[in-house]
Amino acid sequence: MAAHSAAPAARPRPQAAGATAADPRRWLILAVIAAAQLMVVLDLTVMNLALPSAQHALKFTAADRQWVVTAYALSFGSLLLFCGRLADLVGRKVTFMTGLVGFAAASAVGGAANGFAMLVTARACQGLFGALLAPSALSLLATTFKDPKERARAFGVYGAVAAAGGGLGLLLGGALTSYLSWRWCMYINLVFAAIAIIGAALLVGRQDRTPGGRLDVPGVVTVSGGMLCLVYGFSHAASHSWRTPSTWGFLAVGVALLIAFAIWQGRTAHPLLPPRVVLDRNRAGAYLTVLISGAATFGIFLFLVYYMQVTLGYSAVVSGLAMLPMVALSGTMATLGNTKLMPRFGPQPMVIAGMLLNAAGMIWLTRIGVHSGYASALLGPLMVTGAGMGLIFGMVAATGTSGVAPHDAGVASASINTGQQLGGSIGTALLNTIAASAATGYVTDHSHGLPTPRLMQLAAVHSYTTVFWWCAGIFAAGAVICGALLRPGPLTRPGDAPSRKAATARS
Repeated sequence: MAAHSAAPAARPRPQAAGATAADPRRWLILAVIAAAQLMVVLDLTVMNLALPSAQHALKFTAADRQWVVTAYALSFGSLLLFCGRLADLVGRKVTFMTGLVGFAAASAVGGAANGFAMLVTARACQGLFGALLAPSALSLLATTFKDPKERARAFGVYGAVAAAGGGLGLLLGGALTSYLSWRWCMYINLVFAAIAIIGAALLVGRQDRTPGGRLDVPGVVTVSGGMLCLVYGFSHAASHSWRTPSTWGFLAVGVALLIAFAIWQGRTAHPLLPPRVVLDRNRAGAYLTVLISGAATFGIFLFLVYYMQVTLGYSAVVSGLAMLPMVALSGTMATLGNTKLMPRFGPQPMVIAGMLLNAAGMIWLTRIGVHSGYASALLGPLMVTGAGMGLIFGMVAATGTSGVAPHDAGVASASINTGQQLGGSIGTALLNTIAASAATGYVTDHSHGLPTPRLMQLAAVHSYTTVFWWCAGIFAAGAVICGALLRPGPLTRPGDAPSRKAATARS
C-alpha cells in the first residue's frame, strides 16, 4: 500500500502544453551578459578621465581630442539597428561572441596605440563591435528568461549594470589613470571580455535564427547614414557652432534619411525595424524615455566632474569616489524596481518618479558655489539622482523588449541602445552650447576690465548651475511626455503566446 502510494510522487510532473523548460544555466548566462554589458557601458565614460593623459602621451591637439570620444559614438550609434537585426538573422550567440572578440582586440590595439590615428581607429572599431555586442546581450537576456518573476530579477540586474556603469566608468578611469596609465582604461576591457568569452562559449546554447529572414539593405543604408549624420552633426555643434553649415547640413541630411527610413519600413516585406516593434505604446515609451534621460544624464556626469575637478580641485580618483553613492543607489533601485515595483505597478509610475527625482536632484545641484563642501552640496543630490536613474534604467530594458517575438528581440534591444546613444549626442551638443553661452554672458555682465581668476571661477559655476536647471527641465518634460505615452498598470505580455506557438512550429 505504501509502495503503491509513493509511486505517483516519483513520476515527473508533466509540463503544460506549449511550456518550455527553463535553462538550468540561465543565472550563469546572466552573469556572462552582465560582464559584457558592463564592459560596453564602462567604455562610454572610462576614457573621459584618461583623455588629458592620452593627449600628453601621444601629443595630439585639444581640437583632435574630441575625436577619441566621437569616433566611438559615430560607429556605435550608426550601426546599432543594423547589428541588432543581424543578431536576429545569423543567431545571437554568433554575434555576441564576435562582438566580444572584436571589442577585446580593438581595446588591445587602442591600449598599445603609438599615435593619434591608431587610437582613433581603435575607438571606432570598439564602437563597431560594441554595436554588435550590446543588442545581442540584451536579446539573449530577453530570450533566456521566460518565467515572469525570474525575468524581472534578470532585468533588474541588467538595469543595475546599465544605471551604475557610467559612474563606475568614471571611478575606474580615474583610478587606472592615476595609479597605472591611461592605457589601462583600454586594457581593462580584456579582463571583462575574457570572462564573457569563456562563459559564452561554455554556457550559451545555439540560438535560433529568424526563419526566411532577409537583410533590408535600403533600410541599413538609410538608418545607418541618418544616425551617422545626426551623431556627427551634434558632436560638431558641441565643438564648433550650431550656425556652421557643416553642423546644420549634417543634421538636415540625417533627419531626411531617417524620414526616408521610416517610410521605407512601412512598405518593404522584410523591414530592418518592423513597425510592430515601435508602434506599441509601452515599447515606444521605453525608447523615448532612454532618449530623454540620456540627453539630461550627460549633464550629471560631465559637468559635475568638471565642477569637482576644476573648481573644487578634486583628483580623478576622488571624483570617482564621490560618485559612489549615486552608483550604489542606482544599482539598488534598478534591482528593487524590476523585482518589486514593475510587477505590481508597471513602468509608468517608475518613469514618472525617476524623472521627477532626477529633476529634484538637478535643482538641488543649482545651489553649488565656488567653495561648496561635498557633504553639504553634493552628497544629497547625488543620492537623489542615483535613485531616479535606477528607477528609469530598471524599467527600460524590460519594457523595451516586452511582448516582442524572439525573432524581433535583437532589433528591439538595439532600439534601446540607439535611443540612449542619440540622446547622449543631443545632450552633449545642447548642454555644451548652453554652458559656453552662460559662462560668456556672465563674464560680459560682471567684468570691469580684464576678467580676474575669481570672476572666471564664478562664471564656470554659473555655467554649471545653468546646465543643471536645463537638465531639471528636460527631466520634468520627460516625466510628463513619457508618463503620458506609457500605459498605466503592469506590463502585459501579448507576444508570449505567439512566441511559444512559433517555437513549437519550428521544433
